[in-house]
Amino acid sequence: MNLTTKQKQHLKALAHPLNPVVMLGNNGLTEGVLAEIEQALDHHELIKVKIASGDRETKSLIVDAIVRETTACNVQVIGNVLVLYRPTQERKITLPR
Repeated sequence: MNLTTKQKQHLKALAHPLNPVVMLGNNGLTEGVLAEIEQALDHHELIKVKIASGDRETKSLIVDAIVRETTACNVQVIGNVLVLYRPTQERKITLPR
């Protein structure tokens, strides 16, 4: 799913007041963390994930892996926080055209 710039701006505005739902620790990206992200996306559609990694390359690889495994859209990455969006069957968030 590709998002337009307008849709991304809308999702960023909705994500601004949210707190991170899932936090990656020193163990990195594990099956348990992916399962938590999947469950959070199914419940909320729009979530923040905090990635505890000082290295930019490692963080970039983790973000790519999360997006690939969850089939979610990467809305934005600011610092150590990743914003993900994946619509559910009964859409909770309506996107602008």
